[in-house]
Amino acid sequence: MTATTAPIRAKRVLPGLTLSLGTTLLYLTIIVLIPVLALILKGAEIGPERFLRIVTSPRTLSALKVTVTAAAVSTLFNAAYGLLMAWVLVRYEFPGKRLLDALMDIPFALPTAVAGLSLTALFSANGWFGPVLDALGIQVVYTIWGIIIAMTFTSIPFVVRTVQPVLEDLDPALEQAAMTLGARPFTIFRRVVFPAILPAFLAGATIAFARSLGEFGAVVFIAGNKPMETEIASLLAYIRLEEYDYAGAAAIALVLLIFALVLLVLSNLLQRWAARSREAR
Repeated sequence: MTATTAPIRAKRVLPGLTLSLGTTLLYLTIIVLIPVLALILKGAEIGPERFLRIVTSPRTLSALKVTVTAAAVSTLFNAAYGLLMAWVLVRYEFPGKRLLDALMDIPFALPTAVAGLSLTALFSANGWFGPVLDALGIQVVYTIWGIIIAMTFTSIPFVVRTVQPVLEDLDPALEQAAMTLGARPFTIFRRVVFPAILPAFLAGATIAFARSLGEFGAVVFIAGNKPMETEIASLLAYIRLEEYDYAGAAAIALVLLIFALVLLVLSNLLQRWAARSREAR
């Protein structure tokens, strides 16, 4: 007669599902859902006619156009640069690698207002880069290029930090097998490596774009905040609050929220599509 042993259950460090899930949902509700719901309700109080009149006014449309354009250019740069930086940090060993890796997190730790002041000082007429660029006929401060640089600085880490761990976990045997079959380095990257990191790459680029859309502190100093030229949407919402135009501020903020939600849904769809394409291959 053989004795049957009861299955050993792994000990849980955290409490049970009910308490853990309840705590996380409560925290999510207080920190995220309630403020978002309050903004939606405030925007609903305006009414559709007044809401459309606010968001389609020339000044609001100009601010949204500047914001989206600058965020798109910034994201394109960060997508290419972030992928390259993640590749360098994972695939190469060189002196100062740890320092370079740590520098990637500076935009997370540095207050955005400090970043904006620093960038303004660097690119102003009496800064380090300003005189050189002025001699070439390029003006950065108080132009859309200053906005792009500020957005780029604050959103640089997102692509790097999403692609880097995926590259580290990628099995090198896949690349070695492709190499033995005669594939060239670029072909290996295009057919083996990039499809594997594509979901993380898309997620990082989408988050960087969303982060740039909502940027305020780093942009407000270098943009000059000229209405119809270098005024961004988040600054316009702040101006409306200072004017006690709560309806106008809520309408602009609601548009930015809609952008963020659409980007979130799009990011998830792109990641699912990339994952299914990789499985199909």
